[in-house]
Amino acid sequence: MTDKEHTVQHYLHLANKTSGRGKFKIYIGMSAGVGKTYRMLQEAHNLLRNGVNIQIGYVETHNRKETQALIDGLPAIPRKQVFYKGKMLEEMDLDSILLLNPEWVIVDELAHTNIPGARHEKRWQDVAELLNAGINVISAVNIQHIESINQQVKIITGVEVKERVPDSVLQMADEVVNIDLTADELITRLKEGKIYDPSKVETALKNFFQSEKILQLRELALKEVTSQVERKVEIEVPRSQQMRHENFLACISTNDEVARKVIRKTARLASYYHGNWYVLYVQAPRENAARISLASQRHLINNLKLATELGAEVLQVHDARIAQVIIDTAIEKRVTTVCIGKPHISLFRIILRTNLFNQLLKTLSSNDIDLIILS
Repeated sequence: MTDKEHTVQHYLHLANKTSGRGKFKIYIGMSAGVGKTYRMLQEAHNLLRNGVNIQIGYVETHNRKETQALIDGLPAIPRKQVFYKGKMLEEMDLDSILLLNPEWVIVDELAHTNIPGARHEKRWQDVAELLNAGINVISAVNIQHIESINQQVKIITGVEVKERVPDSVLQMADEVVNIDLTADELITRLKEGKIYDPSKVETALKNFFQSEKILQLRELALKEVTSQVERKVEIEVPRSQQMRHENFLACISTNDEVARKVIRKTARLASYYHGNWYVLYVQAPRENAARISLASQRHLINNLKLATELGAEVLQVHDARIAQVIIDTAIEKRVTTVCIGKPHISLFRIILRTNLFNQLLKTLSSNDIDLIILS
């Protein structure tokens, strides 16, 4: 284990070691300016109106008027002033928050790096200590600051973000909420001067704030929150009450035309249900390279390539027991629906001829797996 991994695990242990651990809510967004801090402050006002002891531990408004206006009326713990490299800087006062022990505290900029000499290197580590002390925390982070997504963000934007949060910190959260805007809405906010100073708008529009980049970052943010919700469901909802996640298995043979139809229809089903999908080709002895034509081999390769382009994971197995391979694959991949071509295709004929179709139906049914015969 690296020193960095050890540090992450250490603070995760701190945040979870007591039964009195505080609740942790994270607002996540695709970029600056989507309204994460604004939403946190709105929530703080709602809690305050309901008699909850909530304090601002640290909020960065970036001089945005709408956000700054929401600070008024909210109790705040004064920041700590630190002299560093000839400048007087302000940091969150962790000790004061612990001493005052509010029920809830707002801590912005989760990925922030503290000034050298602070008790913790990163602000998320401060949050871990607050949670361990039983203080509930509301925080915020942009998608580009999440460790595992960092390289994808670099490819999209051309910029490598230096301040990052380990993915495991998100797993500490009791709730992760995505603050979402369309690309047009975000760009409009930028042009109206609601994100950056007007002097920086043109540069931002030429670099980060381009529709195609925003759209890709938005997708990453939505996927991340979906992943966190699915993880929470797996942990907290009894399996008997969980909605099943649809996974599709398309079974094809070397019959070119039917294989293409099965692949395309399964792709549409998977897209509709937002499910994973696989394409299985079982090469029986009668379909080995020496026994089928070059044209059939070429069509098969093209169909497997088509499946990959449409988002499938392609599985190729050499086995005479076609029905058993379908069953084994379906169970291993947690498939919910098996898609197969209509009876005249060779794959289906083999299953019928070997008297294994009943076994296939019985096994799929007992595992709650649907079978669709596509025309």
